[in-house]
Amino acid sequence: MFSSLSSHYLLLIFSPTQRIYQRNKCDVSEWAGQESVSGNMEAVVSDVVAPEDLLKFEKKYNNELMKGAVSKDTKFEYAWCLIRSKYTDDIKKGIVLMEELVQKASKDDSRDFLFYLGVANYRLKEYEKALKYIRTLQRNEPGNKQAQDLEKLIDKALKKDGLVGIAIVGGLGVAIAGVAGLIGLAVSKGAKS
Repeated sequence: MFSSLSSHYLLLIFSPTQRIYQRNKCDVSEWAGQESVSGNMEAVVSDVVAPEDLLKFEKKYNNELMKGAVSKDTKFEYAWCLIRSKYTDDIKKGIVLMEELVQKASKDDSRDFLFYLGVANYRLKEYEKALKYIRTLQRNEPGNKQAQDLEKLIDKALKKDGLVGIAIVGGLGVAIAGVAGLIGLAVSKGAKS
């Protein structure tokens, strides 16, 4: 699978001329270009697979499945496409396949599977699960920049959701207090009558 250094990002890059995905490592400075690394991580987690690409890898996966054995690479490619689908059920199916891969993986291979499990759970807004996978990856590779960037993005989403949750709870509190006040007013007017 991939081999990486802490200063490299692991990417699956689609080659339109060959109609295949290639695993490449790319220096952070090359990949980041003019954007911030967190901006690039946002692009990674929001990337959506083209339907024809998903079908291509689904067909490849099913052909191997019918023959009795699916290669690790084929399962990974299909899971990677599913994780990038716009459909929740596809993402969940991709998670199942990645979890199967990570259970049998070497330490080097598990890096990729754990990362994409983090991405998939982020996409489902399952931030705690996403953090679990990313922190496992960081325990194996403390300097993994890609994992650090995804963790920052997850933390940012957790804080945003937490603030939204606080606002909702606060709004409910105000609404309940308002209703209680109206009831109290109605009761007091009823008692005066």
